[in-house]
Amino acid sequence: MKTIGLAVNPTKPKAIPVTKSLVELIERHGAHVFVDEESAERIGRPDLGLAQSEFPNRVEILFVLGGDGTILGFARQFAKTGLPMLGINLGHLGFLSEAEPQDLENAVQRVLSGDYCLENRLMLEAQVVRGGQVIYEAVGLNDVAIAKGSFGRMITNRVFVDDMYVDQYTGDGLLVSTPTGSTAYSLSCGGPIVSPHIDVIVLTPICPHTLHSRPMVIAADQEVRVEVEATHDELVLSVDGQLFYELENHDVIRVRQAGYKTTLIKWRDREFFDVLRRKLHVAT
Repeated sequence: MKTIGLAVNPTKPKAIPVTKSLVELIERHGAHVFVDEESAERIGRPDLGLAQSEFPNRVEILFVLGGDGTILGFARQFAKTGLPMLGINLGHLGFLSEAEPQDLENAVQRVLSGDYCLENRLMLEAQVVRGGQVIYEAVGLNDVAIAKGSFGRMITNRVFVDDMYVDQYTGDGLLVSTPTGSTAYSLSCGGPIVSPHIDVIVLTPICPHTLHSRPMVIAADQEVRVEVEATHDELVLSVDGQLFYELENHDVIRVRQAGYKTTLIKWRDREFFDVLRRKLHVAT
């Protein structure tokens, strides 16, 4: 008998009614369920409350209720534990989600019957080195962005791959993305769409002030080193667009694949390219 955890983004308008419905469905099918403590109180079931830190120890599968940003946050929190996550979309795009609020019954039945597959998604590990010392470390599922923090300024990034000089990019910054992140910020910057089934790293210049800069795809086991130069001090490193760290001139950023991956629950009959067409309105 499966035990399912519900991790909920309480800021979403449908969060509480959807959480209530899911609890009822899971219990009706004879499975066990735990809910993060805040949401358990809000649905009137404090008996089901569980601290988020305890999910990896008490549940087999985690249902994440929210948008893509919610999934990114829980991926950073739980990926290292190997806990499989099913996204239930309460947001706008829902590119990482498999289920919608109107399809809860089907989602619960499929999970409890084992009618799904697991996808392991590459994650990135970033370090900021200043004066030879690592001052920040972070892990992300989508991307690592090195950018200027103010309008009308530029930043220069000298890029090395496995200590081999690649090029110098002057403009708004540089994105280092996973295949998962290739359909996020990188896509809007002109980067390629990469199938999540392959492990590569994408380098995408952000608004480069040049005629020749192009995105680049490298092997997942290669390390990217970026040396930052600017005439101002408004520089920032962002991870998944959610974690932010102040940078200084001449900081060095190292990015490599993390030692673990995010595990997502996917339906076998829902192909990546079908999702691509529907979510991004790609012409058919």
